[in-house]
Amino acid sequence: MARNSSIEWTHHTFNPWWGCKKVSPACDNCYAELWARRMGQDLWGAQSSRRFFSDSHWREPLQWNREAQDKGVRERVFCASMADVFEWRAELNDHRERLWQLIRDTPNLDWLLLTKRPQHVLRFAPWKGPHEWPRNVWVGTTIENQRLADLRLPYLLSIPARVRFLSCEPLLGAIDLTSWFSRPGFHPIDWVITGGESGARSRPMHPDWPQRLLRQCEAANVPFHFKQWGHWAPTYGAQTNRSTLVELRNERPVRMVAAGKKLAGRILYGTTWDGLPSQPSVDAKI
Repeated sequence: MARNSSIEWTHHTFNPWWGCKKVSPACDNCYAELWARRMGQDLWGAQSSRRFFSDSHWREPLQWNREAQDKGVRERVFCASMADVFEWRAELNDHRERLWQLIRDTPNLDWLLLTKRPQHVLRFAPWKGPHEWPRNVWVGTTIENQRLADLRLPYLLSIPARVRFLSCEPLLGAIDLTSWFSRPGFHPIDWVITGGESGARSRPMHPDWPQRLLRQCEAANVPFHFKQWGHWAPTYGAQTNRSTLVELRNERPVRMVAAGKKLAGRILYGTTWDGLPSQPSVDAKI
């Protein structure tokens, strides 16, 4: 599934299952839930079932691993775009165990485990001490506003993974990471991804929010990836018949247009930002 992913910051996506339960504002317009419903699947919520897959599905990353080895490269796998690996649900335990073994069996793939539940990672992951974590496991968490940043970052930055990354998407408010880049007692942040929300019901991302994150990352020498504007894009002063004056709390009014993801693009300050962690802080000490 999702070989050669269209997601800009990964090569492939792999889902050990489909389905989840919403836990924060970033989930309100969940694209994964919408996609599942289009496929006739009701998989969201505590009482809904989860969709599981065949052995042939689980063999696909083994093929990606062989191809990466033959080419002498490393490739990134986003796991999971249609679920959360660390959802607290007993029926998922066997599938998690199968995933851990698959990760061990694919050393040429870097597995990007993105979660909105970083508080569960050390409970469910089989690797405990700093020297047990495989070098091909990256752990990230979604933070859409400052409240969630302050709530989730202590958990994420306590994990001794090779890479700890943030997905600030959909970015729903201003976030200041300055104090978290080198906070005593925690591992550092190795990578920041940000972007706006897609879809007709999406909420605008104020242009100042990603720009501030970019400047914070530059000051801290942390790689920055700007994924997309999403449905809404700034007009930068050009008033058109389609533009709307967007007024968000505690922010300057700004004219934006509901252009759709494709037309809105991913240009920030006149260029694209495709930062990746080049020297992960694998040996960082707490």
